[in-house]
Amino acid sequence: MEDDAHLYEMKIDLNCDLGEGIGNDEAIMPFITSANIACGFHAGDESTMRETIRLAKKYNVKIGAHLSWDDRENFGRKEMNLSADEAEKIVLYQIELLAKICKEENAELTHVKPHGALYNQSARDIDLANAIARAVKTVSEDLILVGLAGSRSIEAGIKMKIKVAGEGFADRRYNPDGSLMSRSLVGAVIDSPVEVAYHALQLIQGGKIDTLCLHGDHVNALENIKLLRNVLEKNDVEVVAIKK
Repeated sequence: MEDDAHLYEMKIDLNCDLGEGIGNDEAIMPFITSANIACGFHAGDESTMRETIRLAKKYNVKIGAHLSWDDRENFGRKEMNLSADEAEKIVLYQIELLAKICKEENAELTHVKPHGALYNQSARDIDLANAIARAVKTVSEDLILVGLAGSRSIEAGIKMKIKVAGEGFADRRYNPDGSLMSRSLVGAVIDSPVEVAYHALQLIQGGKIDTLCLHGDHVNALENIKLLRNVLEKNDVEVVAIKK
């Protein structure tokens, strides 16, 4: 991967889904700028939320609420068909819970990012996307809503007049319409750290994303993030946190 002049002077936030019981949170923290902390519905509990918040503070990493359908059995990856009102209540509960723990830990909640099926459904379902955006705005108009770049999620946040951050996935492949390939399909998850880093550069070069995600539950999570940081540095891409 040679230097690309088009990447010069570019900036990107690196986020990772943490607090999910994988066991690599502290090893990953020094290499990222934003952490999406599981709020108990797909993984984690109040104890892990508190522990992950403390790690984020230690490494000066921004803190986000990682929301899910109530689906621990499937790690939040099973689609559900709840009403917009029900979805809004579920989302609001999780944001407020993490916000409460952040306050107790003298930490700041910066952003909100849905997880798994909730993320993918809201990327294409405007009613669900609006419900999530309403919940975010109810907690604070200063919170940043993170969603798939170019999706309904971002559209809803903009219409709700809250801050948004379009997200790309370094370790996932996309469908032609810009949606993420289903994890049930072979090749949906990019295994090779070198391919992950190359894909990340392509996404950043496209200029449509504000934040780049690497999954903490990826088999090569730590290797992925280490190599990516090195590649970004060599290509003069500055890694900086998204700001409220």
